[in-house]
Amino acid sequence: MMAIEQNYPLIPIKEFTSVKQAGLFEILKQPRFSGQLILSDPSKQEWIFHIYMGRLMYATGGTHPVRRWRRNLLIHCPQTSAQLSSLQDDLANTNWEDVNVCWDYHLLCLWVDLHKVTRDQAVKMIQSVMVEILFDVTQGMQITYKIQPDSSSSLSSLFKPLVLIDAEQVIHEADQLWEAWQSARVADRCPNRAPIIRQPKQLRIKTSPQAYQTMTKLLNGQYTLRDLAILMKRDTRAVTLSILPHLQSGLVELIEIPDLPAPVSLPPNETSVKTVPEQKPLIACVDDSPLICQSMEKILTSEGYRFVAINDALRAIATLLATKPELIFLDLVMPNANGYEICGQLRRLSFFRNTPIVILTGNDGIIDRVRAKMVGSSDFMSKPINPEEVLRVIIKHLKQVN
Repeated sequence: MMAIEQNYPLIPIKEFTSVKQAGLFEILKQPRFSGQLILSDPSKQEWIFHIYMGRLMYATGGTHPVRRWRRNLLIHCPQTSAQLSSLQDDLANTNWEDVNVCWDYHLLCLWVDLHKVTRDQAVKMIQSVMVEILFDVTQGMQITYKIQPDSSSSLSSLFKPLVLIDAEQVIHEADQLWEAWQSARVADRCPNRAPIIRQPKQLRIKTSPQAYQTMTKLLNGQYTLRDLAILMKRDTRAVTLSILPHLQSGLVELIEIPDLPAPVSLPPNETSVKTVPEQKPLIACVDDSPLICQSMEKILTSEGYRFVAINDALRAIATLLATKPELIFLDLVMPNANGYEICGQLRRLSFFRNTPIVILTGNDGIIDRVRAKMVGSSDFMSKPINPEEVLRVIIKHLKQVN
């Protein structure tokens, strides 16, 4: 294998079409290259293709590597997705210094060895991940790339990849998806963004009660277009077209949202795909009112805080476990559940035992305050929300936690 060298040049490519993609991978295939092909766009977003002997082994990176991994796990390995928390025990003795590729690929290899998933399931998942990444790369258009050969010691001669894929195969599939995306006239819409209702009153007027109820549950800024496609069991293009009129009218907006946390704890010196600047804490708001969540989002994001809105009380705990916010605002009265119940359940989970939970209510009575304290709430805040009070409460409780 080629020895590792430093400072490999960055090479720009305009309009990184499928033809140019195929040409680049063919250049790497001929000398039986082993290493990484690192692609980046003008926003410094990076994708990494792991290549072994000239063929594709795995790909990762991008905006939402964990969301993408979880989606494809749900599609191709549903039995594993349902048992994800218990399967983390399999990683207890993993020496991450010995991991050749990346955590998500290592998990697939481990689960195949343990017969948790079949090799065929793992191969389909790897192919699907590559297709999704190539779609994103194509949409990025202006791409810069560099190659990073592996040192002779980084991949053992005994190393056996799960699958080696010819680039033409996944490039063709990604190109078909991109052409369909263009023909639907949504090429300017990113499937990694999440729709959120911006004008609920106008949307209610323009839709049926049943459609509006469904939309308020799904278009809450928590799920990307790709996530919604999985939830609705439709393809991403169809989901996007179904809300396109509302996007064009401004009733719904596509926003950037953070990735989910990785399901494994990596060592501090684990090299990440992209160096991320230190971020402010993530704050969650559990409230069935999109207006309250939108107001809270505006207050918090203007101060640099990250934000996640949860409008469906029944999904609150699952979403909080997935996103792990540092502080939670929790509405007291919601359909199907109330803030007391959710607060009590969160306090029984070790992860949220010390997380600040602030109850939101329109009834600021002594009985409500006492009951909220009994189930473990950290504070109590009256509606309508006041920006200065919101920020004061956050600073107060995060300072206590730290």
